[in-house]
Amino acid sequence: MATATATTAAHRQPAVATATTEAPAQRQTAFATATATSRRQSTLAAAAATSRRQLNLATRHQLTTTAGIPSGTITSRTRPGGPWQRLLPRIYLLQTGPPDHRQRALAAVLYAAEPGSDPLCGTTAALTGGAALALLGIREAPYTPADVLIRAPRRLAGSAEVRPFPTTRWPRTITVSGIPSTRPVRAAADFAARAEAPDLIRSVLAHVVQAGWCHPHDLHTELRASRLLARPAIREAAAELLAGVRSVAEAQARDTLSATDLPTPLWNARLYTPDGTFLASPDAYWPDEGVALEIDSAEYHYTRDSWHATLHRRLRLESHGILVVSATPSMIRDTPQEVLSALRTFLTLTTPRPTPPTALPRGHQQLPLFASGL
Repeated sequence: MATATATTAAHRQPAVATATTEAPAQRQTAFATATATSRRQSTLAAAAATSRRQLNLATRHQLTTTAGIPSGTITSRTRPGGPWQRLLPRIYLLQTGPPDHRQRALAAVLYAAEPGSDPLCGTTAALTGGAALALLGIREAPYTPADVLIRAPRRLAGSAEVRPFPTTRWPRTITVSGIPSTRPVRAAADFAARAEAPDLIRSVLAHVVQAGWCHPHDLHTELRASRLLARPAIREAAAELLAGVRSVAEAQARDTLSATDLPTPLWNARLYTPDGTFLASPDAYWPDEGVALEIDSAEYHYTRDSWHATLHRRLRLESHGILVVSATPSMIRDTPQEVLSALRTFLTLTTPRPTPPTALPRGHQQLPLFASGL
């Protein structure tokens, strides 16, 4: 019985010895695994911290140098089906969903910024042109390709998504939705420099001014500094804005009126009653005759409130003796003679006015039409 017990114990001893030998190795493996996992989590957390201030974007330099992520990890995580995406060379989106227009715009700035610099400071790269205007809500301005200014003489390859433009006139920059951008007046000038369609140039510049992002005189100064006034389409658009025109429809009306013998109106003049109360700002106004032209788009009158506001404005004008001709942009474009006929009738009335106009334009200087010397 004792012999059997000893034999059994002898057989068990190697197993005990093996377990004793393997335990430290297993602990070392577990420790190494835990350390690697902790290090990986730490680097990914650093990458997430960097991307949070950049709309979930990061550059390769930020990932490898700042966060300490190996190049192999970046490659692995940006494979099809992976958690990251490569938007541009060296630019990564740290999410699985598609990028929105703001992320694409910032990706262009990150791509163009000098490596190692703070890409959000606006000193080495700044969004401009249509993409910068689109961020401000100018609907006609295209988001892509994103135009980005860089400092000359630096050069950088472009693509369908981003167009870097070297400049020796580095502008003051602002931050719009977290993206370094040029001021609206410079963005508008840079857009005009690269646009080709005259109607698009006219529309975008008019909307920038109409939305209050810059004054016509400031835009004219920027266009002159950029040497863009030699281009007829840009020169004419600038002249319209200086004359008070604030939309494409108004510009078309101005073109139509300038080809007739009718008096030149004030554009978007602010009218006040004799006691100083603001009355309205009609699109075109003939102060000597007391006639106003109102161009009302269907888009503006989409809601009942907008339609009522237009009717109330017309009633206020008429209650002060002003004759109002109403037209739509399509009438100005397609049947201008009908609009001219109505205006001519009101402007050439020979019978005494039953109620003389009591509205006065204030603070409005009628500017002449500008020719090539603009």
